[in-house]
Amino acid sequence: MTLAGTLAAAEAAAPVESLDVVARMLKEHLGAASVSFLITDFTGGSVVRLGAAGTVETGEPARRIPLRGTPYDDVIRTQRPSVEALGEGPGVRVVAPVTNRGDAIGLLELFLPAAPDAGTMREIGETAHALAYIVIANRSYTDVYQWGRRTTPLSLAAEIQHRLLPSSLACEAAQFAVAGALEPADRVGGDTFDYVIDRDTVQLSVTDAMGHDVDAALLATLVVGALRRARRAGADLGEQARQADRAMRAHARHAYVTGQLLRISLLDGGAEFVNAGHPWPLRMRDAKVREIVPDIDPPFGLGYGFGFGFRASETPTYRVQSLDLRPGDRLVMLTDGMLERNVTSLDLSDLIVGTRALHPREAARALVGAIVDAAQGHLQDDATVMCLDWHGVGHSRRDAATGADLTDASRPSRTEPPAFG
Repeated sequence: MTLAGTLAAAEAAAPVESLDVVARMLKEHLGAASVSFLITDFTGGSVVRLGAAGTVETGEPARRIPLRGTPYDDVIRTQRPSVEALGEGPGVRVVAPVTNRGDAIGLLELFLPAAPDAGTMREIGETAHALAYIVIANRSYTDVYQWGRRTTPLSLAAEIQHRLLPSSLACEAAQFAVAGALEPADRVGGDTFDYVIDRDTVQLSVTDAMGHDVDAALLATLVVGALRRARRAGADLGEQARQADRAMRAHARHAYVTGQLLRISLLDGGAEFVNAGHPWPLRMRDAKVREIVPDIDPPFGLGYGFGFGFRASETPTYRVQSLDLRPGDRLVMLTDGMLERNVTSLDLSDLIVGTRALHPREAARALVGAIVDAAQGHLQDDATVMCLDWHGVGHSRRDAATGADLTDASRPSRTEPPAFG
């Protein structure tokens, strides 16, 4: 059973039947008694077992399996398969990560009659990797995968909000790894994050719309749409910000959205960003966290009378600023929900240092999870974070498939002075 053969067989099936095809192939080829796919939910803290297409009852709540303290959690965190003996017999359970470019989509679980040899484990790993491609290719055609990710019902505002996020919440490349996490408040506050990789750059954004519930979600939709439209037309960061501001002024008077836009060259590592009234980013270097203090421009749509000194009919200037980013740095972009006013027992800088050994996808979830736990599960505002690890240009030897290994002895040090601060 080859990777190409698995993909071809699944592609020939209907979208909701592709999982069954993979399961059947594994049962026939390896003699597996049972094969399951477990998909990670929106929180990243649970998985949901997807049965055969004919047995998935999407009208029922998805059955949540908490990850904390389980072998499933270890496999997702380490991106290494596990083999566990079943009692005193020869049977074993194998769990393999289903991951594509650092996006931990879920897990492949098999029950085999005997411990697999190295060749069998290699086949299982290749099949799990193929399954990631299958899910990505099919999830736009069916709601089955969306159903599996919803362990709690979404409000209308949360539904809109989640559809604004990138389809993959994490991405791994040779030069960087990036991941985002978002926990809606009891009343959704309009947070979003986004990223895109072009031929020569990676671009990130974090935005926070004023208000709550559907009104905030609609403002977020307007700004994210304007930013994506400008970005896809090839606009630079300053023009992206100006178009977002114009869209707000034209269609959402007396409202505003804060935002932070970042672009990094994949050719020379040069980084630049725009701050539109947004909380400052944090940079960890050599296990020390420092707040980056930029020049602050107005939030998108904010007019005269809010202390920025220009009239509502005037278009503000959005300054594109340089950012000192060196190989080995971790950059954290966030919204003010991560600075939850009711949470005084947590120090965000300490949390960032404490999660430095984790991959950005795990670190982002841990940071948001700590805020949620400290607020006893009831946030006053959305908590959103994007975590970017910069490995540098032309130096990294990382595996971009899973992105679990953070060790890279080839990273050089740079001695040029910081761009500011």
